[in-house]
Amino acid sequence: MKDGSFPVGKLPPRVLAEMLSKAPGKDPRVIQGPGIGVDCAVIDAGEQLLVLKSDPITFVTEEIGWYLVQINANDIATAGATPRWLMITALLPEGATDEEFIQSLSGQLYRACEEIGVTVIGGHTEITAGIERPILVGTMIGEVMRDRLVSSHGAQPGDRVLLTKGIPIEATAILAREFEAELRTTLSDAELARAGNFLYQPGISVLQDAQIAVQAGNITAMHDPTEGGLLAALWELAEASECTLIIDRDSIPVYPLAARICSALDLDPYASIASGALLLTVPEDEAAAVKTALEAAGIACTEIGRVEAGAFAVRSTFIAGGKHHLLPRPQRDEITKLLEA
Repeated sequence: MKDGSFPVGKLPPRVLAEMLSKAPGKDPRVIQGPGIGVDCAVIDAGEQLLVLKSDPITFVTEEIGWYLVQINANDIATAGATPRWLMITALLPEGATDEEFIQSLSGQLYRACEEIGVTVIGGHTEITAGIERPILVGTMIGEVMRDRLVSSHGAQPGDRVLLTKGIPIEATAILAREFEAELRTTLSDAELARAGNFLYQPGISVLQDAQIAVQAGNITAMHDPTEGGLLAALWELAEASECTLIIDRDSIPVYPLAARICSALDLDPYASIASGALLLTVPEDEAAAVKTALEAAGIACTEIGRVEAGAFAVRSTFIAGGKHHLLPRPQRDEITKLLEA
């Protein structure tokens, strides 16, 4: 690795913030542009707003087409929007791409789009030299009524912090599928199969979670925990909303099977990619109604903390020396350690 170069994963937050601060453009129709913890761009299109998101799939190879649709739709959902259209860039490895693979890939993409009513409207596909695995990048566009827009900027002091399902769903599926050999000494065949199926059950989609939540109460902010896991998502939400989050770490639901897998591979489950859980903030007097609505639909929901005024930070409910203990901000996702091995 070149001296001073960054490791695999997201750019360090400081570097990313500095880069984004120099982005050009003064178009008044841009309601929400780039920023730390900001899931989507929002464009004024009149009565309805357009919500746009671009996201790659780089950690997985199995079910990569289905994966792409879910991950992009998740971010559209965090804006309270409905996913409508998808553009796809597919970079496919030289010497490992044939017609059978193309048919499988397109079948995954189209099936996933049909399930949530998304139309594929274009993109780009090529065989690319110098890569060992397929890389897919999706740009999804959704719509939301102006008065229904939610962002990660809106958390307010006094809000409660809720989390749907548990963590880390996506990491569990990836690790079981991509590092099966390393886990065979720890898990049975049945446990490996169940962990791999975390992709579908409890599932990496939060589209239904978000739709139910925005119908049940006044959601002030939503965020999708991806790279860096829940800890990174909490820090991103705190930075976007310019507030302090006080989190009861012991209340965060970690799936027992996920905990075993992370332990076997020496990974922190709190900092491992966590799509499938939805992070949201709700006024205190509406938190119970939102939680009840989600649970009535079979979606677990846990209150994990509260929002306080102050400089952006994520702190534990544990108090040491008269101050809430600062929770660490991951510099990268735990899974990237294995990708470099």
